[in-house]
Amino acid sequence: MKRLLAQWWGRLLRGFFYLLYHQMAFSYDLVAWLVSLGRWQGWVAQACQYLDQPPILELGFGPGHLQQKLLEAGKTAFGLDESRFMCRLAARRLRKNSNLGSPPALCRGLAQNLPFASGSLKSIVATFPSEYIFDEVTIHECARVLSPGGQLIILAAVEIGGRTLAERLLRGLFHITHQSGDPQETKQAVSDRFSRHEFSVNFERRECGDDWLWFIRLQKVVSPLCE
Repeated sequence: MKRLLAQWWGRLLRGFFYLLYHQMAFSYDLVAWLVSLGRWQGWVAQACQYLDQPPILELGFGPGHLQQKLLEAGKTAFGLDESRFMCRLAARRLRKNSNLGSPPALCRGLAQNLPFASGSLKSIVATFPSEYIFDEVTIHECARVLSPGGQLIILAAVEIGGRTLAERLLRGLFHITHQSGDPQETKQAVSDRFSRHEFSVNFERRECGDDWLWFIRLQKVVSPLCE
């Protein structure tokens, strides 16, 4: 019975997140704000501290908030997202912003088939991605398009801090939706999977206000032939 309930709950969550990211994309910002007590965009913005090596590709850019920050900082950034709804939403937001250093470069596609030349990128970032980020094909594609020494930054999870009732409820919510605590897989499993594709792997727990963010920092190993 417990296993059946877990399977049912997993299907329910996948269905909800699919709708939120597609047909209900217009409500994504509101839902994210509500379920994070207004902290969501602040969490996502923390990824910028690792992104000092353009050109930068963001996987699953969603409403486009991180894209906006990167472009405002004058970084050369690209975005790829599977959802046509998010592509429209982000494009509209970025076109309305007159402070961008360069025009938005967004496209619809899959992380398992990146439309970039081999070795053409310095950085790739994904914030709170779904399970596609641990797909062997996705990892292979990221390794392919990154130049030697290039980095893949994953904001994998959050630990909710604070002692108020709202924050305690929020911790419970993020726990049952598998977005809280350590990364989605065990550290050893993540390390093994990315190491097979010549990535060095580091886990970093970073303070953000009352919360703690789990980043996975991966660097493409430099081959002796490239030195």
